[in-house]
Amino acid sequence: MKAVIATQGKQFAVTEGDVLFVDRYVGSNAGDIIEIGDILVIGEGVSAVVGTPLVAGASVKARILENKRAKKVMIFKKKRRKGYQRKRGHRQEISVIRIEAIAA
Repeated sequence: MKAVIATQGKQFAVTEGDVLFVDRYVGSNAGDIIEIGDILVIGEGVSAVVGTPLVAGASVKARILENKRAKKVMIFKKKRRKGYQRKRGHRQEISVIRIEAIAA
């Protein structure tokens, strides 16, 4: 079964067993099971149910595999001929989750 979920400010099309990289769930540890209730579409083909805006009673359970930091993104600002240069780096905190079950 397929579903389109909204979590951590982003939307993902998922099936059971998918592994996703999402922004970190605050206060969670590796091995925790989370329940995602924001389901936008569930099912596939003619049996698909589209929510208005969410599908009532549907949920997705996911297990947190690990919490880690993503690759560093470099931010470089420059104004030519002005002697202005700034270089900063940022590493986003992410959670790696695996979709365990999709319930309609």
